[in-house]
Amino acid sequence: MKRYLIRTLLLGWLFLLGAGAAQAQADNLGAVRSALRNGSSRELSQYFAATVEVGFDGDKQGYNATQAEIVIKDFFAKNTPSSFEFIHQGESQEHIQYAIGRYVGRTGTFRVFVKLKPSRGAPVIDTLDFTKE
Repeated sequence: MKRYLIRTLLLGWLFLLGAGAAQAQADNLGAVRSALRNGSSRELSQYFAATVEVGFDGDKQGYNATQAEIVIKDFFAKNTPSSFEFIHQGESQEHIQYAIGRYVGRTGTFRVFVKLKPSRGAPVIDTLDFTKE
């Protein structure tokens, strides 16, 4: 009886721990969605890795988090968002999250690819790529 109780408690604890991690990942994508929808480079930069690959129409460059925030701020200034939604989300076997979205801005519609890599327990943005449709 004691053994059964311990196993049940252990399994319950592991389930809650796993559910918490899944919720944290969903929260990060929700925060990224909100930042893109609001055109807020400051909000978005809170989820940047130390170095971020940022691309526009196939021209990709690596930036440190501060430089990436400036580049994204400039993009938002030129392309104020009217809407943004994720249209697909997934995760690789290596726990690398990704999402594809549709960003409608002042100068047109962009397909947005976001890749988040795990870093010290929380996923951070490793790649952010905008491609004009």
